[in-house]
Amino acid sequence: MTRPSSLLATAFGIGSFPKAPGTAAALVALPIGWALIVFGNAAIFLAATFAVSAVGVWAAEHHGKNVGLLDPSDCVIDEVAGQWFALLPLLLSPHVNNPIALTLTFLLFRFFDIVKPWPISALERLPGGIGVMADDIAAGLVSAAILAGAIHMSWI
Repeated sequence: MTRPSSLLATAFGIGSFPKAPGTAAALVALPIGWALIVFGNAAIFLAATFAVSAVGVWAAEHHGKNVGLLDPSDCVIDEVAGQWFALLPLLLSPHVNNPIALTLTFLLFRFFDIVKPWPISALERLPGGIGVMADDIAAGLVSAAILAGAIHMSWI
């Protein structure tokens, strides 16, 4: 029987994707986040983003303990949260349906999540599930800042 923490940490099994499970999770999270913005509203999107982040801390920590690893590769709930944080500038933007803006959120987030420049890299050393989630949330926020700048400068 699959534990609830493992089911959530692996984003309902997306983490089992054989190649690049983090990329797969971000790719699945992108249209879901977009739909929450377009068909919901800012409050729904923000509530979902913060809920996934909070649940992710618990799920990542417990799943890691269950499998005996601090940050197992199949734990991808952090990529879901990070990708949604990267979408923040699109909440009140006319670019929410712009495929270039959406693609940029994905590419920026994956870049910062994979490369992990300082101080993002320092956050993954935080204890337990907080460390698992914090670096991806930071990667999403850095991506959001760059996207917001690109929108403000009319580059998109």
